[in-house]
Amino acid sequence: MQISSERWTPEDTRRAEHFWEAYQREHDLSALLDRTAGIDPGTGRIWIGDAAEDILDQQEREGVDAPLLFIRIGRDYYFRKGGRQ
Repeated sequence: MQISSERWTPEDTRRAEHFWEAYQREHDLSALLDRTAGIDPGTGRIWIGDAAEDILDQQEREGVDAPLLFIRIGRDYYFRKGGRQ
């Protein structure tokens, strides 16, 4: 998971994860594996894109300025740094 803003709180994470869990129960995401979801903890709105940058571009086009929690669909993380030695 990656956070898009410095004004993020632990409560924001909890709320965003709650919205994401509900979304997954209601939608078949099998065709979206490895794409990115951006979750707004304030509204519960979810954006889907190829990467976080795509979602941020969508937000900008719509005039939305809200911090998001980014999740790689089908994974328990957004980005991992490093590799196997």
